[in-house]
Amino acid sequence: MKTALICGVSGQDGAYLADLLLKKGYSVCGTSRDAQMSSFRNLSSLGIREKIKLESMSLTDFRSVLQILTKIQPDEVYNLAGQSSVGLSFEQPVETLESMAIGTLNLLEAIRFTKAKIKLYNASSSECFGDTKGLPADENTPFHPRSPYAVAKATAFWEVANYREAYGLFACSGILFNHESPLRPERFVTQKIIKAAINIAAGKQQKLYLGDISIQRDWGWAAEYVEAMYLMLQQQEPDDYVIATGETYSLEKFVEVAFSCVGLNWQNYVESDSNLLRPTDIAVGRGNPTKAEQKLGWKAQYKMPDVVRMMVVRNEKVIT
Repeated sequence: MKTALICGVSGQDGAYLADLLLKKGYSVCGTSRDAQMSSFRNLSSLGIREKIKLESMSLTDFRSVLQILTKIQPDEVYNLAGQSSVGLSFEQPVETLESMAIGTLNLLEAIRFTKAKIKLYNASSSECFGDTKGLPADENTPFHPRSPYAVAKATAFWEVANYREAYGLFACSGILFNHESPLRPERFVTQKIIKAAINIAAGKQQKLYLGDISIQRDWGWAAEYVEAMYLMLQQQEPDDYVIATGETYSLEKFVEVAFSCVGLNWQNYVESDSNLLRPTDIAVGRGNPTKAEQKLGWKAQYKMPDVVRMMVVRNEKVIT
């Protein structure tokens, strides 16, 4: 039986990944900064909380990281932790950088220090690419981060690449484009839209306020994207991969699909709020997942309209 350590198990991706690995026969340990106080709501919603060993670990504390790696002795480590909101990173740039850059470095250094045969997956982000002028980004596209979040993710990406090349660690990064699910917190605009549409249809809300709805993104289904994470660590050689659907839609289209799912015309309920605009944003996010399909055998089955419909259905069950 393999043992997997998931840093950031309480988040959307951590919960889906834990569920996937349990089904594959893994012993799964998940960490949080304070496991005794964390609710682990996402694990409970998937019915797997009692199947996972939960430990407290601070990724920014090297001693804490070293202790957990020594105690758990994992075969695979999935680094999904860190401040996860692009918008919040403008308000908390130091916390964002430290949680990702120092956290990832501590994991790499602890693995190097212990000489353990651990395979490491690092969660990178399409935000690292910045604005590619509408061109699809692949593994060779230069980084041009446009937010503190993206800067932090880019830093962690190059740390992983450096340790892989300098010390021969099996360490790789998944450069994931946007991926959604009902497990997203409401501070993410996609979940905000879904819940607003359902609440407005039920007469519980009057309006939905959004920033720039002309932006375009490549949206996928989170439960599928964690399969790509797993596949990366099953390869003979470590490498980095772009994970995306290859299809891009505007936020306006996302809103339209969400409201149509509940029988409403979005234009009657959505208003613009300039306070929700970011200092800098990416006009178009578009991914090229060809390498993942060719080398991992992974291809997204669900595109944005499918994702929206699934989110509406599952959120309706929760809300009602």
